[in-house]
Amino acid sequence: MFFSLVIVAGSYLLLASGNKPQAPIIFYAVSDKERPNVAVKETSADLGTLKVSDEKAKEFIIKNIGKKPLQLSNITTSCGCTAVQIIYQEKISAEFSMHAQSDYVAEIAPQTAARVRVIYRPYVMPVYGVVEREAYISTNDPVNPKLIFKVKSYVK
Repeated sequence: MFFSLVIVAGSYLLLASGNKPQAPIIFYAVSDKERPNVAVKETSADLGTLKVSDEKAKEFIIKNIGKKPLQLSNITTSCGCTAVQIIYQEKISAEFSMHAQSDYVAEIAPQTAARVRVIYRPYVMPVYGVVEREAYISTNDPVNPKLIFKVKSYVK
């Protein structure tokens, strides 16, 4: 019985250690002189013409021009056929989509940039003609609390 208890407790600790909570979101006021500040030049892209069986991605750049870490969270998309990943310091996050959200928080240091990869897979939910999809990212920048990245395509 003791042996069984040790196995169960050890298994629980092993599994629980992989679910470490992410850093808490730190909120700032617009009036704060030292806060994160998002800079994004491009928020939409035309992926061109795709076949239903194709897959195409576009990367957007998010720069933190502020004085405090920028936190990206609540990453989701408008459709299960679209996924988004955060790439920061050459680390690539899991894919997030309408049906694959998590408590993931990316922290972008001041004066550095991350890439947001938006992936469109028409074969997941076949639709023909002009298709527009969106990726949503919450931030702790009080001026830009939600970013929306749009991709457009003609699916044939």
